[in-house]
Amino acid sequence: MASAEQLKALLKSHIDGDDAHFFAVAMQVAAHEAKLGHGKIAHELRALIDEMKAHKQPLKDEKKAVLIAQPRGELSSLLSVSYPKLRLADMILDESVRDRLVRIIKEHRQITKIRSYGLAPRKKLLLVGPPGTGKTMSAAVLAGELGLPLFVVRLDSLITKFMGETAAKLRLIFEAISQSRGVYLFDEFDSIGSQRGLSNDVGEIRRVLNSFLQLIEQDDSDSLLLAATNHPEILDYALFRRFDDVVEYGLPEQEQLVCALQAKLSLFQNSKIDWRKLANSASGLSYADITRACEDAMKEAITHDRQKVVTGDILKNLAERKAIRSK
Repeated sequence: MASAEQLKALLKSHIDGDDAHFFAVAMQVAAHEAKLGHGKIAHELRALIDEMKAHKQPLKDEKKAVLIAQPRGELSSLLSVSYPKLRLADMILDESVRDRLVRIIKEHRQITKIRSYGLAPRKKLLLVGPPGTGKTMSAAVLAGELGLPLFVVRLDSLITKFMGETAAKLRLIFEAISQSRGVYLFDEFDSIGSQRGLSNDVGEIRRVLNSFLQLIEQDDSDSLLLAATNHPEILDYALFRRFDDVVEYGLPEQEQLVCALQAKLSLFQNSKIDWRKLANSASGLSYADITRACEDAMKEAITHDRQKVVTGDILKNLAERKAIRSK
């Protein structure tokens, strides 16, 4: 039999007119019955789902309304929402990171098919690496590729000094994760996921972490849950096994630096740019640092009425970025 949560999800998706989610949950129920050995009812459920899909084919000229997800009530202070247009082609990434993101996108594009076999796509991801290496942008790209809203958790509103209040707010967020499919990003996750027992640990954060561990374990939604941190070394060990995948981001290497510089300066007229020299100078900087250095060089050229950006302009701004980073 379908669980209470699955019945709620079926009714909610029917009310919202979200056919894709309705069929996904229905296939979950069929797969569950098959796992229990109820082959006949599983077969009947799948036949009914196929029949419903056949009747749901939209007319060519039919315009389908797009539902806009917008957090309301207390959730509006805990989540910010956007609809990114970014695509994977907009990012310069290490091949291993790109492959992992491609795998996640493919699994979620075929989520109904995967669910029909009693399986689940990877949907709980821990993103780790230095600042400016693409963790937050990856969340936007996943949302853009899958046509889902991106919800960013506002940690400043989530964490309070009052006992039990933060955990209650966290439960509200996980209810939203279950009810509204999207990409949910917990940025700077180490602020709630640090090791229990650290010398600077406080009781409230310990309770929040325990609540998070329980909630992420119970989550069986079709949403993507992403946690990003610059400091994986201080995360509680129990967290790692709760995630389906850990994606590690690093600083760009020589070839990636050249690609990043060329991409950022592609819309500006350049003259005799020594890309290799620039890449050597940019070594140790993040993608975010390189973006700012290139933008500063272009603005400098514009304010001085120059039509071209030259190697020296960018070298100077790269050096400034390194100086800022060293401080």
